[in-house]
Amino acid sequence: MIVSKPDIREITTKALEDFFIKHNAPKFRASQVKEWLWKHRKINFNEMTNLSIHDRNLLHEHFIINSLKIIKKQISVDGTIKFLFFVNENRFIEGVIIPQFDRLTACISSQVGCSLSCTFCATGKLKLYKNLSSGEIYDQVFLLNEYALKYFNRPISNIVYMGMGEPLLNIKNVLKSIKLITSKNGMGMSGKRITVSTVGITKMIKKIADINPNFNLAISLHSANDIKRSEIMEINKTNNLKKLSQALLYFYEKTKIKPTYEYVLLSGINDSIDDAKELVNFCKKIPSKVNLIEYNQVEDGAYEKSTEEATGLFISFLEKHNILVKLRRSRGEDIAAACGQLAIQNT
Repeated sequence: MIVSKPDIREITTKALEDFFIKHNAPKFRASQVKEWLWKHRKINFNEMTNLSIHDRNLLHEHFIINSLKIIKKQISVDGTIKFLFFVNENRFIEGVIIPQFDRLTACISSQVGCSLSCTFCATGKLKLYKNLSSGEIYDQVFLLNEYALKYFNRPISNIVYMGMGEPLLNIKNVLKSIKLITSKNGMGMSGKRITVSTVGITKMIKKIADINPNFNLAISLHSANDIKRSEIMEINKTNNLKKLSQALLYFYEKTKIKPTYEYVLLSGINDSIDDAKELVNFCKKIPSKVNLIEYNQVEDGAYEKSTEEATGLFISFLEKHNILVKLRRSRGEDIAAACGQLAIQNT
């Protein structure tokens, strides 16, 4: 019987210390290995040059290093870059770099596929294949940052967990990846530059609040009307607006972090003044801000982008009622890299 070796990136420092002690090596080797794995992202034990050959061979014998690989990239006319990553088990995910003025944003995935079936989202048309490990999530950021340094001469400035999948349904690995990204022994980024987006898993929003998060939270809202939101997003049938509002109030009271509401404007569906009124009422319950998002066409999509006139009136109404609002224009639509378009056809 062949027993697969564990991925060393999923082993705790304590377990790795115990491993070295068991094999008559000093336990500080564990911290050396962890630094090679995360700060330098070495995916070959032979490159860990401050370890003896004996210790490197020992690691080869007992562990593997699972890692992502970039196998394709596409560049949009607006400069947005979409990356295709190969994941173990012959699966694929997508990530995006979005260059904007003084920032470079990395949009990363947390799952292969998705189980939530939001009607405006291409990823929602896939099924869920697997949760990404913390290392696989971290790899996306590290590799996109390497690309940014090489081709933009500056690092990634912001990270959004808004790619494929629902982050809060893979919360353990998402939190671990953020810890690695923000650690001085990892990439050393500020948590204030990280945003985790969720459709609104209320139980997990409360759980995050209890751990005093060092990152921002965004909610895929898309309607402040229960009937409409349930039609757009199945999750609303079990996590309705009342439950969501209660969870977000708890989150804000515990963390003082203002959530951001993401709202895709769908022509004739959720872009009327009445819809804006309902959104204002929802926003007034908790200090928050709104990101309005242009709808991006997906295969077999049943929606159309809101008109410029309707969008303008919607924004004006929100601003008149003192709602902090920003319109996010589509980026990377020509290469299917825009919001809601990430989907791998051969998964």
